[in-house]
Amino acid sequence: MSRVAKKPIALPKGVELNIQPGSVSVKGPKGALSIDKPEGIEVKVEDGQAQLAAADPADVPLAGTLRSIVANMVKGVSEGFERKLELVGVGYRAAMQGKDLNLSLGFSHPVLFKAPEGITITTPTQTEVVVSGADKQRVGEVAAKIRAFRPPEPYKGKGVKYSDETIIRKEAKKA
Repeated sequence: MSRVAKKPIALPKGVELNIQPGSVSVKGPKGALSIDKPEGIEVKVEDGQAQLAAADPADVPLAGTLRSIVANMVKGVSEGFERKLELVGVGYRAAMQGKDLNLSLGFSHPVLFKAPEGITITTPTQTEVVVSGADKQRVGEVAAKIRAFRPPEPYKGKGVKYSDETIIRKEAKKA
């Protein structure tokens, strides 16, 4: 059995884990998520903890992967996930227009980004964007899409970057 799959998943108060044949769903204060469960992997809930087990040794790696995904789902519906982005550059700013994110990134036109279902986008300051939601994968995907509008460049460091990202700078041309 894999070390990851052996580890139990603690279910916090207010989080409900439902196991149906072929799927696992998690419900909590921040929303509900579900995933297809592959055959050959058993999920049991006892004493406020979920335990995964693989019947066949060939399914052991899959059990570890499923355990990580279910653990992230449990964390997402109880606490939620967030990704912070920073806008670096003169005149670069972000503002919310209803549910849409309006970005001024030095193009001839503003970039409008519609927030997908289940994702919340906020702008604490004009140069900060916070993407949050219950689904870790979708939060990361939306943050990556926003970053892709103007990725940071290596010479001046201008662009949209993650708050924890370091940009490796290059030296400009010499005369």
